[in-house]
Amino acid sequence: MTGTPHPVHRPGRHRGQDPGGRVPAQDPAEPGAPPLGTTGPDPTGTPARGAHESPALAAYESPALAANESPALAAYEGPGRGPAQDTHAPRTPVVELRDVVKEYAGGVGALDAVDLTVGPGELVGIVGPSGSGKSTLLHIVGTLDRPTTGTVAVAGHDIAALTDRKLSALRARHIGFVFQAFNLAPGVAAVDNVAEGLLYSGLPRARRRALAADALARVGLADRTRHRPHELSGGQQQRVAIARALASDPVLLLADEPTGALDTASGEVVMELLHTLNQEGATIAVITHDTEIAQRLPRRVRIRDGRVVADSARGKVVV
Repeated sequence: MTGTPHPVHRPGRHRGQDPGGRVPAQDPAEPGAPPLGTTGPDPTGTPARGAHESPALAAYESPALAANESPALAAYEGPGRGPAQDTHAPRTPVVELRDVVKEYAGGVGALDAVDLTVGPGELVGIVGPSGSGKSTLLHIVGTLDRPTTGTVAVAGHDIAALTDRKLSALRARHIGFVFQAFNLAPGVAAVDNVAEGLLYSGLPRARRRALAADALARVGLADRTRHRPHELSGGQQQRVAIARALASDPVLLLADEPTGALDTASGEVVMELLHTLNQEGATIAVITHDTEIAQRLPRRVRIRDGRVVADSARGKVVV
């Protein structure tokens, strides 16, 4: 496979990033889950395209989501990069769930009393079979859905305190999504597929494309910027999707079954890339049913029947 992932200069953060404009498919085996698109104005994090939305997402501005974010984010050198040089500063969790319960219509339970904390710079696998609740957990962590009860904080922000529009802004600025099905626009060059993730950054098109080219170089595709999806292998398409998720340097990268549509060799390349990005400081959660993939990750959180039954970081095992 051509192109080897290598670190390049990482551009600064750019607020208002749309994380690809797509939503992971609901696990059909999870009972009671409503179709996506029913929570909030746009669960993908893509602001409405009406005239009332400015390119820079000025409508979303608030003291908690302004230029310096909140004091809770002061510990970050930049989104997804782990703690700043002051090692004595408190490490604000990237994700913090406390006693989270999610129930759907008819009292169907999807999550039950889930506690989960993900710190800056972690690489964690969330693993479980179909119907275990991992897709629902992805939606909660990614702010695509809200819990029935319990508290959820992402990048230091309590999502219960945010309106749907501000929640969309938080998602767009701080969370990058990678999907099993790639979700690339057909017939569109790789650089423009990646630049799409910066559409609402307020940056001019030339600058968005330059940042997209940097992101593609970072995932080893500097020589594939003009290639369209049908001209790329499955593994290369997934790397384009990862570049799109990384383009604005998010606090958290959520990879939903990132190797599920790939052959073994391509899946190995993608997993090696995720490990490399994590070594550079990215905070990554990989959602998977594949226990072999999970075993290669430094931290593994196992979900069963909507509950966390094992967490390798805490030595937690529930029989």
